[in-house]
Amino acid sequence: MNEMLRRICRRNFCTCSPRPWLFVGLGNPGDKYRGTRHNVGFEMLDAFANSQGIHMETVHCKAMFGKGFVNGIPVLLAKPLTYMNLSGESIGPLAAYYKLPLNRVVVFHDDMDLPCGVLRLHPKGGHNRHNGLKSVIYHFRGNGEFPRLRIGIGRPPGQMDPKAFMLQKFNVTARERIDAALLEGAHALEQVLSKGFSESSNCFNTAQKYKHIRLQTLPT
Repeated sequence: MNEMLRRICRRNFCTCSPRPWLFVGLGNPGDKYRGTRHNVGFEMLDAFANSQGIHMETVHCKAMFGKGFVNGIPVLLAKPLTYMNLSGESIGPLAAYYKLPLNRVVVFHDDMDLPCGVLRLHPKGGHNRHNGLKSVIYHFRGNGEFPRLRIGIGRPPGQMDPKAFMLQKFNVTARERIDAALLEGAHALEQVLSKGFSESSNCFNTAQKYKHIRLQTLPT
């Protein structure tokens, strides 16, 4: 009976009109990585889930998973448990399971090319040496035409190893910027669901451009 109910729920959710969105936060599971720069994708997903009252309490396709409706729009939320470099092993099967086109899959990830706390919505792109994105693209058969929410973490100081920098936790100033960005991002994602990606990203990115100019020379 439980399996039958699961199939019915899955069928009803998949056939919703409009089609569901899949929001994915990239990061590493476990307390060791909690609060590190490389895990801001997880944090953004948690911020959105909390803002909408969506619980992520099940494991599905190697991810912590939840689903719900935002203003009548169905949304699926996932945090891969595969570790960053194998994120695609979770996201590829999830998108296939729900029969989603790639333009309904939005991936949240850290980005050193943006100042700490600056965000960008992009409709597609390459992996830019980000191993999590590289894995997702690989499991989408080399296709990078899925939207992303880029979350700026800034550049490592001096000659610091970028890998060590990503696995460090934020200092107080940077933490304040990230916390503010999480609120902005959660609101922007709600707009994506209600207005579509193109319209929402145009308005959002314009505001973030001015934030970029203001923050790019400030220390963190």
